[in-house]
Amino acid sequence: MSRIIVVGAGINGVTAAIELRNRSHEVILVDPGPLPHPLAASSDISKAVRAAYGADEDYTALAERSIKLWRQWNEEFGTKLYHEIGVMFVRRSKMGPGHFEHESLKLLGKRGLKVARMDTPELWKRFPAWNPELYRDGVLEVEAGYAESGRAVAKLIERAKSAGVELRERVTFSQLDERGNHVSGIVLDDGQRIAADFVVMAVGAWTPYLLPFTKKFFRATGQPVFHLKPSEPELFAPERFPVFGADITTTGYYGFPINRDGVVKIANHGTGREMSPNSLERVVTSEDEGNLRQFLASTFPALADAPIVYTRVCMYCDTHDGHFWIARDPEREGLVVAAGDSGHGFKFAPVLGEIISDAVEGKDNPLLDKFRWRPEVRAGTATDAARVQFKERRSVGRRGD
Repeated sequence: MSRIIVVGAGINGVTAAIELRNRSHEVILVDPGPLPHPLAASSDISKAVRAAYGADEDYTALAERSIKLWRQWNEEFGTKLYHEIGVMFVRRSKMGPGHFEHESLKLLGKRGLKVARMDTPELWKRFPAWNPELYRDGVLEVEAGYAESGRAVAKLIERAKSAGVELRERVTFSQLDERGNHVSGIVLDDGQRIAADFVVMAVGAWTPYLLPFTKKFFRATGQPVFHLKPSEPELFAPERFPVFGADITTTGYYGFPINRDGVVKIANHGTGREMSPNSLERVVTSEDEGNLRQFLASTFPALADAPIVYTRVCMYCDTHDGHFWIARDPEREGLVVAAGDSGHGFKFAPVLGEIISDAVEGKDNPLLDKFRWRPEVRAGTATDAARVQFKERRSVGRRGD
């Protein structure tokens, strides 16, 4: 049994802490709090859960497994954290080979999942909020939906505590406690040292700032999120308005149906603004709102003038190749970094802890080769490769939502 410190109680950190504790390790989970942390990417009202990943079979299979476990979590927690209402990716032009939507439809169908092609007027009549003259094709993934992300994190934190994870909330990580090329724990901002055999850094967009040597691998960016109050809420009910990506590689817009508070969430993932998660610039701009209004006017006329009741900037931690980064640091024995998920790997929550724990224990896991420490990757301005969370990575969908 090892003593392991997990820094960061977002979705990566809390799932890793639970799994490591279940494997009989002594686990200390450290976070400045409050929890769920209001600035963490995990702490919003919703995150998409879907298996559509273009032609990428690794992510599709992992998401398919995650969806089954999300259903199981609903039963275990005795509350509905995951809502299986469908996810649609639609285009303004006909899709063809190489397009994210086309490759997703092909692979999901091959794996026997329930999908429909959005290319008939009859099918579009099911979704009256959409402008039927603008969007002509796409894929509807039936066995998909969204998770109530903030609620899910809160439930998982309680599970971690009940499993025996030692939670140290309202303490702030300062630096690694390094001796030569070995990490023997962490140092808090008050100078206190906590010793451990392994340190797992699961701090999302804070990674390149708390671990400056990773700046060459990660780029932290802010993306605008809007909560709107529609005047015709019935148009945005889940059965008429599934989770969506609207011509995602050109517009960057995605969104969710109305929730229990009468809110429709719509957000954008483009190139984003590079910034620190603690930056005073972490606000949605008038330009962001203007762009949103233009999109709404053309796509969802009934939302064009809807009041915005809340905005936030969601922080992403992007790798240039768009893949997770879950790996031991080859230059610092005892350090594992779990990041690079754009803040939107939430759909994989039920399997993330297992993958991170395998990295800590040095176990074989085929995905760890994909998520390995790869110094050849350099952070840079996001393109279509890392541009939108339901994106094509040049031609294949990546993580997101």
